[in-house]
Amino acid sequence: MIWRLILRNVIRNRKSNTIIVLLIGSIAFLFFVGNSIIGRTVQSMRDAFVNGITGDVVIEKSGDVTMNLFGANMAVVDEYFSIPVLPAYDALASVIAAEPDVAGMTSQVSGQALFDFGTYRSPALLCGVDPATYFPLFPSIELVEGRFLQSGEFGAMISKEKALAIAKESGKYPGAGEKILLTSAGNAGFKIRELPVTGIYQYKNAGQFMNEIVITDVQTARVLTSIQVASSDAEAGEGAATLMASAIDDLFEEDAFRTAPETDEELSPEAVSSFLSESRREETPVQTGGGDWNFIILRVQKKNLSSTGSFITALNKKLAAYGVVAVNWQIAAGQSATMMIILQTLFNSGISLVSIVGIIAVINILLISIFKRKREIGTIRSIGAADGFIRSLFFGENIVLSCASGLAGVVAGYFFFQLINSMHIAIPNSLVASLFGGVVLNIEFFPQSAAAALALAVILGFVSSIYPVEEAVRMEPAAALRNVGA
Repeated sequence: MIWRLILRNVIRNRKSNTIIVLLIGSIAFLFFVGNSIIGRTVQSMRDAFVNGITGDVVIEKSGDVTMNLFGANMAVVDEYFSIPVLPAYDALASVIAAEPDVAGMTSQVSGQALFDFGTYRSPALLCGVDPATYFPLFPSIELVEGRFLQSGEFGAMISKEKALAIAKESGKYPGAGEKILLTSAGNAGFKIRELPVTGIYQYKNAGQFMNEIVITDVQTARVLTSIQVASSDAEAGEGAATLMASAIDDLFEEDAFRTAPETDEELSPEAVSSFLSESRREETPVQTGGGDWNFIILRVQKKNLSSTGSFITALNKKLAAYGVVAVNWQIAAGQSATMMIILQTLFNSGISLVSIVGIIAVINILLISIFKRKREIGTIRSIGAADGFIRSLFFGENIVLSCASGLAGVVAGYFFFQLINSMHIAIPNSLVASLFGGVVLNIEFFPQSAAAALALAVILGFVSSIYPVEEAVRMEPAAALRNVGA
């Protein structure tokens, strides 16, 4: 009986109820659309990083500063910062390999270097890898030209976007077989390595900065980052490589070579190339099975992707004694993923403020509606309706309105998405395109966002009803019935 009365009252008071539906529905619409767009970008970013460079979980040395794969996640002031190596690498690898939820594992040495090819020069991010375990772990890496780097060889792979940028600036395309120079600088001086390009690659969905990555053999990365390969307990020295934009030109100042022995032989490019080639041949073979690494990267079984957080928590308990910590892909990705979390937090904070304004407006509308219904309330109370019945009646009406508002907001958002997608809007900016997973704007329907929008609408309706309903309950039957003849 009460539900029939609720529906009758909702229909009868449709004028004031329409305003409530529009208010709450608009808030639900904004929440649904905003979180769907942000959710789409987060999903695209996750796919790009997890399938391209970070995997599901990254193991790094624990410390006061959390790290991404290429540096600290916050500014480090008044001290020289270098990415530390993992202690007790072999013991760590054994513990991790025994985990049943680990689907794949690889290791990486990270750093930065100055990239030179012809007249082209720019900073680059280094990934020193074991090719045998690295490339199978990342299906997003596709070969465009040449071949993948092989285990036991010196070489480098560059992205297609970087190769095209080099060709545009220098007039020469750095295809497979061409040689590049990588230079690193640090407190211990600088190092130069000449490497052949074994192949050109591309990511299926490149995220921010990913096209600047140069994949090299691990020995080259260790040399350029001043990591001494000794035992698994070795630490990176004070001269760990870093590039500071203001110091790059200093590498090539005349004074930088003042300690070199004088000779009558002309220092020609051919002589430098020959020296670098000879130096490379004299180096020890590439070591990939042990030694010093900055990170261990893991892929988790697909069936357990939803519980990656639980996996990380359990794994950290086992790894605490080794002085390392497991982090998720967002921390390993660095500022790109962090900025999306901040953006989502700021957006929902704005929605919270809008919701407060909406609640105040709905409360005023409900109070006016209750005062207009004094005779109805007095009649119900005079025939013996208890306080609980009055509360159920008004709460029921407002919950129905809230559900209708939330549903209207979600439906409006869905048709808004269809309209935007049908327009085939091109995204000219490569960074924005990477966030949306393509060069054409496409917004997907996220059931989680729709459910959250409905829940938000119901909460808003319930909270808005508390004070007006209590006003209705406190209304005296005799005072209300005095308005019958008015």
